Amino acid sequence: MCVKVACVGGGPAGLYLSILLKRQDPSHDITVHERDPEGSTYGWGVTYWRELLDRLHEHDPESARAVRENSVRWNQGVAHVGDLTTRRPGDEGHGIGRHRFLEILADRARSLGVRLEFEREITPGGLPDADLVVAGDGVGSALRTRHAEHFGTRIKNGRNTYVWLGTTKVFDSFTFAFVETGHGWIWCYGYPYGADRSTCVIECAPETRTGLGLDRGSEAERLALLEKLFAGILDGHPLIGSASAGSGSGAQWLTFRTLTNRTWHRGNLVLVGDAAHTTHYSIGAGTTLALEDAIALAGALREPAPLPYALARYEHERKKALLPVQSAARYSAQWYENLQRYIHLPPERMFALLGQRHSPLLPYVPPQLYYRIDHAVGRSEGLRRLKRWLGPRIARTVHARTLASRGQG
Repeated sequence: MCVKVACVGGGPAGLYLSILLKRQDPSHDITVHERDPEGSTYGWGVTYWRELLDRLHEHDPESARAVRENSVRWNQGVAHVGDLTTRRPGDEGHGIGRHRFLEILADRARSLGVRLEFEREITPGGLPDADLVVAGDGVGSALRTRHAEHFGTRIKNGRNTYVWLGTTKVFDSFTFAFVETGHGWIWCYGYPYGADRSTCVIECAPETRTGLGLDRGSEAERLALLEKLFAGILDGHPLIGSASAGSGSGAQWLTFRTLTNRTWHRGNLVLVGDAAHTTHYSIGAGTTLALEDAIALAGALREPAPLPYALARYEHERKKALLPVQSAARYSAQWYENLQRYIHLPPERMFALLGQRHSPLLPYVPPQLYYRIDHAVGRSEGLRRLKRWLGPRIARTVHARTLASRGQG
């Protein structure tokens, strides 16, 4: 049966969903509506891991090959803490330019017969005539906001501030750098995404940002100060803001917004990607989760069931899959918000606990003790099981006591 689908938002979720639905049934009538001009995407590079590449190859080998061929890889991390440096092996990571990634998905969608309409803004009062409307219009989704009470939308702002930049320095691995200033610590996450570019996300506490003057002056002045602070890893290369790249009015300092929704669908309208959920950038999962939403939604729509059942199945599957990821993201963000707890450890121990920042047990155990336990756990399956059992229970107990102390129990 031919189904008419309108995807609002030309990001990874909407484009990949259109590809999958066309592959399932070429007779489907699918249009992707994007309000911005083609090629005017924001951002620098995105990260993903080998498991996602395998899933993409399973569902559409042609686009997966193009993504792989246009990505760079690394299999270790390096941490610079002041003048000290330590390295650790890790899982195989990948980086690809966001512009190139969307270009690959758009070309593939067109080749399958999907209509792409750029500079076409869809408003809540003017939804397309379609059997299914997919809201992939990001964390600020206008389609979701119109019915925020129905969706049960909740947004929680993080404490730290961050800015997303590019650089011509090509890092050879996923790179962390922590710099102590007279106003507190400031740090960056850097990773390559092409032969001549890397992403560089810089984060600090709000009082550090204002103390350093990063809330004032021109973008050029702020970039010059950041280049000086991170000169040890940039090797003379510049940092690039959005205005310099011609894609915006300037690099903006933001606080991360964790967004959740009680339900993800209303009638024939369904949420995907950042319109449905966000997870802190420090776990590098945003693009992966958007693509997995598309895979799950396409799978639910493939079954011969009424639309409400298909959307309910999609929501149930994705919410269940997201629980551990959202937990990991929450603890990861808290690790950086409580950096002082870890930063004065020997660098190799600090880096080891950086790798353990998703653990629900870590915030409640003295860092040096946790490191020794984790080191011992690596040699004992029994201790590994005990650690997995203890973490969620301690976290739930502390959370319940916190609520009770606030009169919310």
